[in-house]
Amino acid sequence: MCKQPKHEQTKTDWLDSLRHEARMLVHELDATPAVRRLFEGRIRQDDYVHYLVQSYQYVRWSTQFFTESGERMHREGRNPALAELLFQKAWEEQGHEQWLLKDLEALGWTQERVERAPIRPAVRAYVEWNRFTTQAGVPAAFLGTAYVLEYLSVKRAPGSVERLIAESGIPHIHKAVLFLKGHGAADGDHVADLESALRAVTSPEEQAALLHSARTTRILFPRFFREP
Repeated sequence: MCKQPKHEQTKTDWLDSLRHEARMLVHELDATPAVRRLFEGRIRQDDYVHYLVQSYQYVRWSTQFFTESGERMHREGRNPALAELLFQKAWEEQGHEQWLLKDLEALGWTQERVERAPIRPAVRAYVEWNRFTTQAGVPAAFLGTAYVLEYLSVKRAPGSVERLIAESGIPHIHKAVLFLKGHGAADGDHVADLESALRAVTSPEEQAALLHSARTTRILFPRFFREP
């Protein structure tokens, strides 16, 4: 019986690898004390503010990266279905940075103060990596980033909202969970729709780029949080 060469992947194989990156991100965050306190609703206010500020600094670019990636795919005559998917994701992400600013406003932070706050190196690396893939790499790659982050939202955001409100003791916390609540509610459908669309990706170059971006995000994301 002829065996498939090791360097070749079936459609199922590469999607399994993508799911593995998403599952590993959740596992690694669960094992990171600073993140686990967020998931369990035990996070201190200053650490929660830090998380929201760092989230703003990467979420603010999402719509632009999706749009620019879709435009490049159109210009270069690449997969038109993926280009349309990127435009759809750009529409879905519109205004999410405003959720974060409203959350931070409820905790006493103005937008000007948010903009002046230091940005963690991992957040800078995330933004510049995705800027590179958007502008000069394989433009479909940002979908790998989106997949693992939306998977994370589905698995952890809803429970985190409930526990923060019940357990954290942070003043006005019920007004400061728009970002988590919004992602937890929407991303379940988004993950299923995204996975369905990605089954049509047959280009080894695009598959590899998606996986590489997913893995890069999985490595960087735990370092968005302030260490104890």
